Amino acid sequence: MEKVISTAVIKRLPRYYRYLGELRKKEVVRISSKELSERMNVTASQIRQDLNNFGGFGQQGYGYNVEYLYTEIGKILGLDQEHRVVIIGAGNLGQAIANYADFARRGFDITAVFDVKPELIGKEIGNVKIRAMSELKDYVTKQKPDIAALALPKEYAVQVANDVVSWGVSAIWNFAPVELRLPKHVVVENVHLTESLMRLSYNIRAAQIKKNADTQKNGKDSECAATTE
Repeated sequence: MEKVISTAVIKRLPRYYRYLGELRKKEVVRISSKELSERMNVTASQIRQDLNNFGGFGQQGYGYNVEYLYTEIGKILGLDQEHRVVIIGAGNLGQAIANYADFARRGFDITAVFDVKPELIGKEIGNVKIRAMSELKDYVTKQKPDIAALALPKEYAVQVANDVVSWGVSAIWNFAPVELRLPKHVVVENVHLTESLMRLSYNIRAAQIKKNADTQKNGKDSECAATTE
């Protein structure tokens, strides 16, 4: 039976990959879990537990070989394979995704972009020509892309998602602020930018409340000290 890996561990894997990539650029050969924990603000114990889900990769007294661990985590993340991506929606968000060069370096090949606006059809973004939505079905059924990135308004996202899945797409990268109800075999990654901004806003507020509480506490402590004197 295949081991079930927690969502929290999976979310940390890209961070490990990114930090190890930075270490490779600095030509660091090996690193201990303690050293890595100090860079990532994750406990050394947590790092060891996370990596033990996939075999460990380290040697006691030696630590981790940076190049080897970077390569192995890349394999776990599926980055040793090429993923063909179509972007549906060529507005500001769709264009930003298409123009982000790092995707290609990670094996995500953006092969086509689609939109409904006549003024956008035929233009190029990220070296890819924007196609008409009327061509989407023919393209998907013939080219069989792995991932469809939905960068379109939520009122169209549900129908488009169902359409591309019915045509053979098995993974959706959803930027539309809507929940998709798709067959269980379809992999969905939701990227809700507004929700992320709301979490940031909450954390700003919580930090401010804590700062105010600390300021008040320090003020009272100072008053008590003055009274005692």
